[in-house]
Amino acid sequence: MTIRHDDLSVRWLGYATARVEGERVVYTDPGRYGVLTGEWVAPDGVDTRHPVGPAYDARDGDLVLVTHDHHYDPDGIRRVASPDATLVVYEGVDAERAGRPPSPESLAATEGYDLIRIGEREAVEAAGVPVRSLPAYNDPDGPHVRADGSVVHPEGFGVGYRFELDGVPIFWPGDSDVLSHHSGLDVSLLFANISGSVCMDRHEAADLAETLDPDLVCPIHYDTQAFLAADSRAFAADVASRGVPVVLDEGWD
Repeated sequence: MTIRHDDLSVRWLGYATARVEGERVVYTDPGRYGVLTGEWVAPDGVDTRHPVGPAYDARDGDLVLVTHDHHYDPDGIRRVASPDATLVVYEGVDAERAGRPPSPESLAATEGYDLIRIGEREAVEAAGVPVRSLPAYNDPDGPHVRADGSVVHPEGFGVGYRFELDGVPIFWPGDSDVLSHHSGLDVSLLFANISGSVCMDRHEAADLAETLDPDLVCPIHYDTQAFLAADSRAFAADVASRGVPVVLDEGWD
């Protein structure tokens, strides 16, 4: 379905892919796991309320934001980016390491996109949209650490993005724990990562929502794979009980 927030139209398309439309169209982390091809099937044992949609091939995005290797998908980018789109890709994204060629540079050159490689703490203007990157990682002393002490998302591996569309500040934390630098952000729309396991879970994301006190919270990045299963309705009830507006986008137009 389409959510209205201020003068923006917002849709969650699955996994970490969100579409925000105002004067420009912005996509976060398009693709992976078949969420844009119509081929994804809910993993066994996952009580998901986000059904598979039809193949998505809008190619209307003015700006595409990519946070890290796990969310880099050239096919997904092609499906959402307009012919003159701008890609903002974290400088640490490595297509060879991710196993999904071509590189952002080759993709941009072939398709005619503009490409901005962004650092871990950097502010740019892309397609007329102010974009700021922030570190996104698992705290090695935090709750999402493997038995051997390693983490899936070490510091320096990825970023989150705060961007402003039509004057509305939007925050996508990326694959991250809740971190100290999140607390001072001015955010109107929060795309809350609630999947747990490899990043913040619904309880931690609810705490972040309470801290940031945005005008609206929309959870994304859950239920796409078994290890990302989350109870979105429990999250929504938790956030609402704290006096923060929240909406679930779990259907298709």
